[in-house]
Amino acid sequence: MNKINKINKISVLYSLILATAGIILTGCEHSAEVKLEAELQTKPISRSAEKPNIVWLITEDNSKHYLKLYDESGAKMPTVESLAENGLIFDNAFSNSPVCSTARTTLATGLYGSSMGTMNHRSYHKVTLPDSVKPFSQLLKQAGYYTTNNVKTDYNFAPIPEVWSDSSNKANWKNRQEGQPFFHMQTFAITHEGKLHFKKGQIQNVATQHDPNKVKLAPIYPDTKTFRYTHARTLDNHVKADSQMANVIKQLEQDGELENTFIFYFGDHGGVLPGSKGYLFESGLSVPLVVRVPKNFKHLLPHSLQKPNTRVTGTVSFIDFAPTVLELAGVDAPNAYPGLSFLSKEVSLQTLNQRDEIFGEADRFDEKSDLVRSVRKGNLKYIRNYQPFYPDGLENLYRYKQVAFQEWRTLFLQGKLTPQQAAFFLPKKVEALYDLSIDPYEMKNLADKPEYQTQLKQLRELLQQHQRNIPDLGFLAESKLVQTKTDKSFYDYGHEQQAKIKQLISVADLQLKPYSQIQTQLITALKHKDDDVVYRAVIVATSFDQQAKALVPTITKLLSNSHSIQVRSRALEFLTMVNGFDPRKAFSSLYQSTKHDLEKVELLNIATLLKEQRGFIFEQPIGATTPITEDIKLAKMVTVWLKNRWGFISKQGY
Repeated sequence: MNKINKINKISVLYSLILATAGIILTGCEHSAEVKLEAELQTKPISRSAEKPNIVWLITEDNSKHYLKLYDESGAKMPTVESLAENGLIFDNAFSNSPVCSTARTTLATGLYGSSMGTMNHRSYHKVTLPDSVKPFSQLLKQAGYYTTNNVKTDYNFAPIPEVWSDSSNKANWKNRQEGQPFFHMQTFAITHEGKLHFKKGQIQNVATQHDPNKVKLAPIYPDTKTFRYTHARTLDNHVKADSQMANVIKQLEQDGELENTFIFYFGDHGGVLPGSKGYLFESGLSVPLVVRVPKNFKHLLPHSLQKPNTRVTGTVSFIDFAPTVLELAGVDAPNAYPGLSFLSKEVSLQTLNQRDEIFGEADRFDEKSDLVRSVRKGNLKYIRNYQPFYPDGLENLYRYKQVAFQEWRTLFLQGKLTPQQAAFFLPKKVEALYDLSIDPYEMKNLADKPEYQTQLKQLRELLQQHQRNIPDLGFLAESKLVQTKTDKSFYDYGHEQQAKIKQLISVADLQLKPYSQIQTQLITALKHKDDDVVYRAVIVATSFDQQAKALVPTITKLLSNSHSIQVRSRALEFLTMVNGFDPRKAFSSLYQSTKHDLEKVELLNIATLLKEQRGFIFEQPIGATTPITEDIKLAKMVTVWLKNRWGFISKQGY
């Protein structure tokens, strides 16, 4: 029933009551009637018992730095700017992971991926969620909302039929019951990384709307025509996305629902330019976030958040989105949620602006693996590299489909980059600390500066506490985790194994002290009865490089005698990186002994490092790219990973 019909029925009923009662209106009584009728005609009458609609408009691979709303050199997006004129602009909004499936899984569940085993892009097996947590859209549906998704999900958990009323490329709110509130999510793919996989010839032949000569290049990039064109092209794509989103806003207006609807616009993680997507730099985690506040539901927020064009400087991240939506809808959030609502009657602008902390995590992205964690508090950013001997620029086929990515690496190999531009292709430090107020592109590592040691220690301990509390499943080899026999969800399994995970974190953190102080502890860990402890210890040993050369005999025995293929793989890596070992024969033997596809993927990641850092080329055996799994869909994905890796490590050059 629409508002006009409701008003007419109320007016008719009111008139009948007056006539039946024989009331003769005089003076002030007549004024009261006129006033009441005027209110009936002008006061918004919300449907569905004060439940607002909620719409998410999501652009893919989108750092806030691409928008003029945040950066003067960014793209002008009038649709987004019109949302801001009636709402809130969040200056510090972040994904907790810098790639699609892991970021979207956190959005859907309100949990960190590393706490439930969904931190790898893409999951080998879709993870079962714990009973204590359901996707927030499922909770909305159970509470009476009509929930729709158009169309991307890309989650790392097993499908749940009850999540959506409709999930398709035609899904919208049209088919809901009369007066039923709705939640609608729509993704716009025009800004996705794949849209930058153009041929080099297009730089000359396909003009961009934005002038490449006027774009603002980050100083981590070489200033070339390729990079300028790539940046201009992604700005063009944002303008196209803005135009597409305008159609959704127009539909809300036509349906009379605009002022009943909270509209969230944001990116599904950070940017698409080289060194952004897949990495825990600000460009990989920061997202634009604009929330339009509808007139009919302003009362759900404090007065300080009702003003148009209000800029919020406090920090929010994807773990906060699910509790925020549920609070707006009046639905209780699960106790397991680590995040906090940022749109609430109880949270003023002043309180919101005091929030200053977010955590980031990066693990496997397709066939490329690493283990990196971060925490930002205020303007200080701490990054912890658990495999510092792995450069960020390690080969990853999908990344290097970008011409700009290819050129960046070529210029590095030719020695034509500045030290800041070349850092992406070199081994990392175990710890990095950046002051973003003076170093927004994270080029000057302050971790070794005496004047920053207090802040370094504080952020290090903050991250350690977070990892232990979750607890962080990333410290278990993925190939081992997915083969773990348990009737529990990985989330529950992680909490069951919390003491062990704390132990693994402690072993990993031996990297933080001088080798002379931890040598005895490291030897003890290498001889531990638990293979997971030994696995982590071998990685620590590799990070000390030549300082750990005395461990060669111990780790040689592990390569020969360990029953764990994960331990033997890391032993091979250590011996090659530290002791000049020729890994090819041992690698071939290990590869042929694998019992799981992810054991192959992990071995090939090591081989890729050994090619790039030590120059080894590996001979591809017959059947090397044949997956072990019989699952057709899974086998298709794994085949791509195996072919990508073998295609790289079995030939000279790049």
